[in-house]
Amino acid sequence: MLLALSQWIAQHVRGFSVLNYITLRTVLSAMTALFFSLAVGPTVIRWLAAKKIGQAVRTDGPQTHLAKSGTPTMGGILILIAVAVTTFLWSDLSNRYVWTVLVVTLGFGIVGWYDDWKKVVYRDPNGLAARWKFFWQSVLGIGAALFLAFSADDPVQTTQFIVPFFKSIVYPLGIVGFVALTYLVIVGTSNAINLTDGLDGLAIMPTVMVSGAFCIFAYVSGNVEFSKYLLVPYVPGAGELCIVLGAIAGAGLGFLWFNAYPAEVFMGDVGALALGAALGCVAVIVRQEIVLFIMGGLFVAETLSVMVQVSWFKYTKKKYGQGRRILLMAPLHHHFEQSGWKETQVVVRFWIITIMLVLFGLSTLKLR
Repeated sequence: MLLALSQWIAQHVRGFSVLNYITLRTVLSAMTALFFSLAVGPTVIRWLAAKKIGQAVRTDGPQTHLAKSGTPTMGGILILIAVAVTTFLWSDLSNRYVWTVLVVTLGFGIVGWYDDWKKVVYRDPNGLAARWKFFWQSVLGIGAALFLAFSADDPVQTTQFIVPFFKSIVYPLGIVGFVALTYLVIVGTSNAINLTDGLDGLAIMPTVMVSGAFCIFAYVSGNVEFSKYLLVPYVPGAGELCIVLGAIAGAGLGFLWFNAYPAEVFMGDVGALALGAALGCVAVIVRQEIVLFIMGGLFVAETLSVMVQVSWFKYTKKKYGQGRRILLMAPLHHHFEQSGWKETQVVVRFWIITIMLVLFGLSTLKLR
């Protein structure tokens, strides 16, 4: 919106043409989302508290978490509003990738919102039935995959699987393979961040870090000279995703102001599912699915910890008649809490691990 306005004004005042630069609009996007979150956050928290939309804490979890019962949840609404408003203000609204990521993000947000709403308002501990949650996630994930596949300027390149660290190792997936991969990345990342969102500030800061790193990948992919020099796929128009990612990073930092220990508000499924889907969608567009796997290693570890714990429990129960556990508690962050780490120690140490993983992921830009 502001981009179109500035382009019109630039016909008469050349100084406004500076807004054509993606780098500047990315910075402005991040700042706008940050200040929007900080300004609107208290109002959103008061509204959630007034509606008694409070977190229900599981009794079988760490006992220290019982004090968090009743803390306003569904705070992810704040992030989604900030991202949507900022994207409309600073992005090129004719760019199909912007709309794809925005629709996927808000779509997953709606699924998460309904799940949270049933849990906290209707006091249904199960929320949205798992089969229906999975169904709607699948509809959105497959829909995005089909759109990206059939709207691509270069279908052959778009449906290739890129292996980082190597100059020319690519695997042609075809339409079916690409749709399957896109579906797994979007839905998998969405649920992975949702599983990670269990401690104050634990999920949102790594999301901000990964979003910031993917800004660089999106910018490089959308620039014909940089992509050629760094040997990454050239994706015309992908640079505009920097504005969306900047908005996610800025909104996430603003949300962290209220979500830092002790949290005044929790993100809920509405935020976690949406942010995970957004990162997954961006990774597919810029052809860096493995890089997302690397930089989002924390999310991967949290997900695997649940899968391993549940699988081993079911296996031992079937074989020995009594289920056994590998971890003290899943997901992984609860295991370390039960091991004696304080909540803040778990969070900060996991942030440090994410910083190292993000730097390692960024190294793939040059190490090819």
